[in-house]
Amino acid sequence: MTTIGFIGSGNIGSQLARLAVAHGYDVVMSNSRGPETLSDLVAELGERATAGTRDEAAAKGDLVVVTVPLAAISTIPVEPLVGKVVVDTNNYYPQRDGQISELDAETTTVSEILQDRLPESHVVKAFNHIAAADLTTAGSPSGTAGRRALIVAGNDPEARKAVGDLIDEFGFEPVDIGVLSEGWRIQRDTPGYVAPFDAIGLELAVADAKRYADM
Repeated sequence: MTTIGFIGSGNIGSQLARLAVAHGYDVVMSNSRGPETLSDLVAELGERATAGTRDEAAAKGDLVVVTVPLAAISTIPVEPLVGKVVVDTNNYYPQRDGQISELDAETTTVSEILQDRLPESHVVKAFNHIAAADLTTAGSPSGTAGRRALIVAGNDPEARKAVGDLIDEFGFEPVDIGVLSEGWRIQRDTPGYVAPFDAIGLELAVADAKRYADM
């Protein structure tokens, strides 16, 4: 893997891109407003960064990060992402996204909705429970005592491992919580959400999570 595509270049996307170029990856940035609006970010990121359309970011990325609000999921290109690992950083905020009945009823999760949109891609939930600013400041080398941990969840074990390896490379301890349907355990208002746990602490927080209906 040499190139990471970004569909969405806001707080999380731009911070992950900074991590990516710092670790030797090329990045293709995109947003809903067009490549020309990303010139300042691309200039900051340097020679490893280019701006493109969402389709171009999807096509050029060996791995692609989707970091857009839920309302924009219907705009995610499908065909260029076939067979690829797609990282979903999203969370459900009704005040931003509007009420989504299946999420309110907890019959599915945010990342499962994206997986339904991309049936031939390997969606992995990651980077959704850390403040954007912490991505470039809270990492530490592998083996560091108390190293901050981040989850991965996905239906494909190899895809989970690929994203877990990237998390490790970016300075965080990966914690595999299983399939996408388990992603609710790290959604907003759960014990592990945004809190800076090490691996053991995060595993306990995930295990202690309760459904909204039971809170």
